Amino acid sequence: MEKKKIGFIGIGVMGHSMAGHLLRAGHAVYVYTRTKSKADKLISEGALWSSSPREMTEQVDMVITMVGYPDDVRTIYFGEEGLIANGRQGQVLIDMTTSTPTLAVDIYQAAKVRGIQALDAPVSGGDVGAKEAKLTIMVGGDEAAYQNTLPVFETLGARCTWLGKAGSGQHTKMANQIAIAGTMIGICEAFVYAEKAGLDTEAVFATISAGAASSWSMVNYMPRIFAGDFAPGFYIKHFIKDMTIAMDEAEKFGMITPGLTVVKKMYEELAARGEAESGTQALYQYWQ
Repeated sequence: MEKKKIGFIGIGVMGHSMAGHLLRAGHAVYVYTRTKSKADKLISEGALWSSSPREMTEQVDMVITMVGYPDDVRTIYFGEEGLIANGRQGQVLIDMTTSTPTLAVDIYQAAKVRGIQALDAPVSGGDVGAKEAKLTIMVGGDEAAYQNTLPVFETLGARCTWLGKAGSGQHTKMANQIAIAGTMIGICEAFVYAEKAGLDTEAVFATISAGAASSWSMVNYMPRIFAGDFAPGFYIKHFIKDMTIAMDEAEKFGMITPGLTVVKKMYEELAARGEAESGTQALYQYWQ
């Protein structure tokens, strides 16, 4: 694979592992995050520090962003010191944040005017998928840009799919989040029920995780719940953001989302109880 100069903005729970994979694959990786200390380990391993998105665009062929909220994405891309105003023709900008499809289209169109390629490429798989380079990557934008970038995606994920025009990656991620919301309430409700019935919940897990009820979320989150581990692989506050985006998009289609509405309300109640920075598996504590 051709080695590239890759900028990575957002060194969080997932971004840290993702940038590390690119570094170990032999790319020159430039990093930027608002809290520089989060990048210290990567810098000690050979990553290069950029003091701003603008400085980064002067140094790299490609920039990947993995930040928290659509407002953060908008600032990074459209601010005076941002990627689009300071990017150059032929660069590739890849937003892997879960953000709004509308913003993805805005970025694509603004980038195209300047001869810059832009892809929306949100991911699924959480901290485990990021650490193991087994993320599912959902890509929207020009197919040619996707094909040219595929080797980089394959360094980060086990499954990479081009879904169509700009915004398609984000729409696919919304479908993913709607499905996960329903799965999480089903899992937690099932095991709270088993607990209240006086069953050995770990024996129940061993049994039903081998059958039709099994899911990625059950297999990966129930062992954490049994251990009382509610640390974030994916923050509740970010899941609430994603569910809000999904509901807003569904409303544009004239679609009701009764399941998503219930789960979002439950997570919002947990956040109000101080669990906003816990992992999504902390939904189990809703019944406590």
